[in-house]
Amino acid sequence: MPGLARKLKVSPSSLYNHVSGREQIIELLRERAMSEVRLPELHAERPWIDILADIMRSYRSSFARYPQLIPLLTAHAVNSSQALTMYNAIAVTLARGGFNPTDTLRIITLVDNYVLGSALDLTAPDRPWESSPEVGPELTAALDTGAPRPVRADDAFEFGLAVLLRGLVQP
Repeated sequence: MPGLARKLKVSPSSLYNHVSGREQIIELLRERAMSEVRLPELHAERPWIDILADIMRSYRSSFARYPQLIPLLTAHAVNSSQALTMYNAIAVTLARGGFNPTDTLRIITLVDNYVLGSALDLTAPDRPWESSPEVGPELTAALDTGAPRPVRADDAFEFGLAVLLRGLVQP
């Protein structure tokens, strides 16, 4: 709190007039980032898998704007109404897809892991792997195909999203 107070050019005690502490600040930041996630209408005629894909794309887009926030989120339980609204939308979507509650929780955790990791990838250097003598010919060939960020990150996200969604629809 003292560091934040210095940055805002206020006294630490004045911060406590507005927030109870670090945990509340993190939840307010989570609420801000989650408020940018656009949730599609949950129309019965629209395939559940398309709805889930749209949510995941918007979720990634939102957190790509706040990459420094991502590591802070893991230390605190979710208490953001915006976040819970998104998670409820995912749960409803997965129920429509026939998933049971246990698998729904697994998939929500998978979505968080994949989306937040992909959002962090957008902050990586254009070429996130360095060439060295340890790099074999197969990896060198793969690295040579890479496009600069964000094209590389977007391509990897869409490829992984397709693989993930395909895995959910297979029995």
